[in-house]
Amino acid sequence: MKKASFHTLGCKLNYTETVTLSRRFRDRGYAIVGPHERPDVFVLNTCTVTERADRECRQIIRRVLRNSPETFVIVTGCYAQLNAREIASIGGVDLVLGSSEKFSAAELAGTLEKKPLPQIFVSCIDAEGDCAEAFSGEEGTRTRAFLKIQDGCDYACAFCTIPLARGASRSLPMENILAAAVRLGDEGYREVVLTGVNVGDYGRTSGVALLDLLRRLDTVGSVERFRISSIEPNLLSDELLRFILGSRRFVNHFHLPLQSGSREILRAMKRRYTRDHYGELVGKIRSMDPRAGIGADVIVGFPGETPSRFGETVSFLERLPLSYLHVFTYSERENTVAAGMRNPVEPRERYHRSERLRGLGRRIRAAFNAGFVGETVDVLLENASAGGVTTGLTTNYIRVAVRDAADLVNRIVPVTVDGSSDDVCTGSLALRPRAAVA
Repeated sequence: MKKASFHTLGCKLNYTETVTLSRRFRDRGYAIVGPHERPDVFVLNTCTVTERADRECRQIIRRVLRNSPETFVIVTGCYAQLNAREIASIGGVDLVLGSSEKFSAAELAGTLEKKPLPQIFVSCIDAEGDCAEAFSGEEGTRTRAFLKIQDGCDYACAFCTIPLARGASRSLPMENILAAAVRLGDEGYREVVLTGVNVGDYGRTSGVALLDLLRRLDTVGSVERFRISSIEPNLLSDELLRFILGSRRFVNHFHLPLQSGSREILRAMKRRYTRDHYGELVGKIRSMDPRAGIGADVIVGFPGETPSRFGETVSFLERLPLSYLHVFTYSERENTVAAGMRNPVEPRERYHRSERLRGLGRRIRAAFNAGFVGETVDVLLENASAGGVTTGLTTNYIRVAVRDAADLVNRIVPVTVDGSSDDVCTGSLALRPRAAVA
């Protein structure tokens, strides 16, 4: 039996698509193995959001080939779409596939015959058609699954290459999504995370609103929790917010990309909201549900970010009632508006600013977590370690570690929080479910 191995760079959407790719190889008779098991074919699904992702792509390919020089190497994803010939120049790469060709990898691999020159199949992204289906579960568990509902983006943020790599915004038909959600629930997944490039844009071109989809998903009884991976602040309407906080199955967790707390930088980034709107939205969520998890993405070191403008971001974040931060260091991307902007921030200064914000993020998360000590929360237990500790997530995205609960993996259980840090809370079972008692 031939063996196939897979690796993903980037976001959960990429991961979801990689798992879908692996299923297609499995359906063609391949055994799915790790990269160190000398696979016959290795598939790398790439990202191009940051310079580090590009560099990591090269390192992974070289590492695989050092271990197994005869492995047939396929590279696909966003980096492949934008830099196909650059990838093809990496020694040992056999097949480069663009976004449109990604899900044909198993067929295009053919007999896995290595040739003197790599083959390249990359279509113009403007020709991208329907939204391809993709859903996946976490490796080794059946607790949380990721379900793609949308792809592509019509926004033109100055720093972003995603529209160039994935094309225009398009959505999966509602009935397909509902069928996939039912299937995942029937397979035992307790939580389904809705993912995409711009989830809030779901259905816009077809006249179906995201709210319509959420209302239908809220009736899928086999799934106990639904979570939205991320949503643009300008797309989280009051009606959508009220529905999520009042629904039976959608959790009280909102990941809202901010990118900068400077009004001038937000304008230069070509974002579709203002700093004031963002602050009002976070305050509104917090007033409606003081326990809600609210996270923010922030880009540090964008061109023109002077020390005073960076200070505005720090001050703004310190005032916001957030629960965590995701900090990204700006890196120049070809064919973006920002790449040609004046007044770039020196790389070492970008690093120092990133470290400062990551420190702030740890303090923000620590303060949020500490507010739950002594309370009882519902935790979806996901995995157990050799040390007897089982971890899981609350609805509002707090990770909790529990002892003596390995037999309760993939169950939602009440846990009393007795300690916290900037990373994880610790707790004990408030009530052991009767069905788990031998």
